[in-house]
Amino acid sequence: MAQIHEIAAVGRTDQGKGASRRLRRAGQVPAIVYGAGEPPQNIQFEHNTLALAARNEWFSSSILDLLIDGKRQKVLLRDVQKHPFKPQLLHLDFLRINENQAIRVRVPLHFLNQEKSPAGKASGVVVSHNITEVEISCLPKDLPEYLEIDLIDLKLGDIVHVSDIKLPAGVEIPELKLGKEHDHPVVTAQEIREEVEEAPEAAEGAAPAEGAAAPAAPEPAAEKKEEK
Repeated sequence: MAQIHEIAAVGRTDQGKGASRRLRRAGQVPAIVYGAGEPPQNIQFEHNTLALAARNEWFSSSILDLLIDGKRQKVLLRDVQKHPFKPQLLHLDFLRINENQAIRVRVPLHFLNQEKSPAGKASGVVVSHNITEVEISCLPKDLPEYLEIDLIDLKLGDIVHVSDIKLPAGVEIPELKLGKEHDHPVVTAQEIREEVEEAPEAAEGAAPAEGAAAPAAPEPAAEKKEEK
């Protein structure tokens, strides 16, 4: 079971772009909480505190306990807007959680023991992580913060698919129900192959390259003097 993380917030009544700009200038981040059959609620966070929490992997994949004016609400992050070039959070959306309803969340994948595997130890082998997160479905109480894939036995030519991921009890991957074509490769171990390009042979009669001297024309044969 995933750990629950607490973040403090404050309710707000001011709305609109002007109010949001004033909040950001004051070092606050506007946000909204919605869902679970309740009306949306506008809230705000202290920017530096929220930015510190947002650096963690769990911030976007775990259930969060929002303490809004002291009242606890369980939520999931659904959207975050960031400044295009400044390290600044602009706005966040949170979805309230119903403890009795299954949720869909994208959780990160953690790869274990790759460097200890035959593929990891071999020279000339590249191990590729084609997928680094996967969407799962489960009740909130069963939500893991991440899924682990043990690569200790990975060797050259092996492919680890989505269906090979070991899931905790009560957790499933909905995409696998759509057919085998959705069982995508997660990890592959392939041999590194270097491609050597052969220099093309000059075509007979081809024009000389730019800057190259043209072949000298044969000198005409000396004319014989007419005999008197």
